[in-house]
Order: sequence, then structure tokens, then C-alpha cells
Amino acid sequence: MPTAPKELPATADDLRIAWLAALAVAIHVLEAAFPSPLPGAKPGLANVIVIMTLLLYGWRAALAVAVLRVIAGSLFLGTFLSPTFLLSLSGAVAALLAMGIVWTLGGRQLTAIGLSVVASLGHMTGQFFIAWALFIPTDAIWRLYPILMSLSLIFGLVSGTIAQAIIRKLKTPTA
Repeated sequence: MPTAPKELPATADDLRIAWLAALAVAIHVLEAAFPSPLPGAKPGLANVIVIMTLLLYGWRAALAVAVLRVIAGSLFLGTFLSPTFLLSLSGAVAALLAMGIVWTLGGRQLTAIGLSVVASLGHMTGQFFIAWALFIPTDAIWRLYPILMSLSLIFGLVSGTIAQAIIRKLKTPTA
């Protein structure tokens, strides 16, 4: 009779990442319920959790939260492996890459607001390239790019401000 595989206990880091990913998924799913004035124009409030995770727990945790958010969120919304999923995943990867490049080039002094703006602009750029390359291979799509990048800048500022306020609150000792 085969024996059951031995289960490894979850570490505190595993539980923290799971909790943060679950929070990001809940925000992602809730945000999907709201109508969008333009295709691709969503505030991306779940990215507040990714930015916070990066600044509080590092790159590995932020990557895990971002990928889990995209995969679990798409499973909840019924978009897994759809064009929406590919756009979401490409945006998340591009955002992490953009933040990684800025971080490596000396951006360690950036606040949550600066990182959020970089992530938001990277996210939109990644989505545009994938949309153009796979789904809408016409140059006309690029006419929307400046409009959506402007919205990304605004949403990045808002998300970063929220993330910075939460981080500040978490780091403030309670009396």
C-alpha cells in the first residue's frame, strides 16, 4: 500500500504571500465588476498589494503575489487562458520588469508612488505590445496609447499614494 506524501508545513512567508495574494485577487475580482469607460482603463487597485509586498517583503514575494493574482483572478472571472488573461499576465510581467529595471538603475530611493507610476506605465505598455502583436495588428491601436498612458499615470499616482499610506500606517508603532 503506497504511503501518502509527507506534507511540509507552511512557513510564515508562505502564509503571508497567500494572504496578500488572496487580498489582491479579491480586489482584482471586485474591480472587474465595475464598468470601464475605455477598454483597458481599469484603476488596477490590486497592484497596491504588489507594490506594498515589494517594499515590505522583497521581489520574490512581489512576483509570487502578482502571478497568483493574475492566475487566481482569471480563474474566478472565467478568463483563464483567454485574451484577457494574456493581457493581464503580460501587463503584470511588464510592470515587474519596469520596476526591476528602475530599481537596478538606482531607484531604491523611489517611494511607493514612484514605483507605482513605473509599474502602471510598464503594465500598460506591456499590454499594448501584446494586444498589437497578437490581437489587433494594426497601427491604429497606437492612437489610444497616449490616452491610456495618461490614465495609467493618474492611476499609478492614486495606487502609489494608497500603498504609501498603508505602508506608513503599518510601520507606525501602535500605542
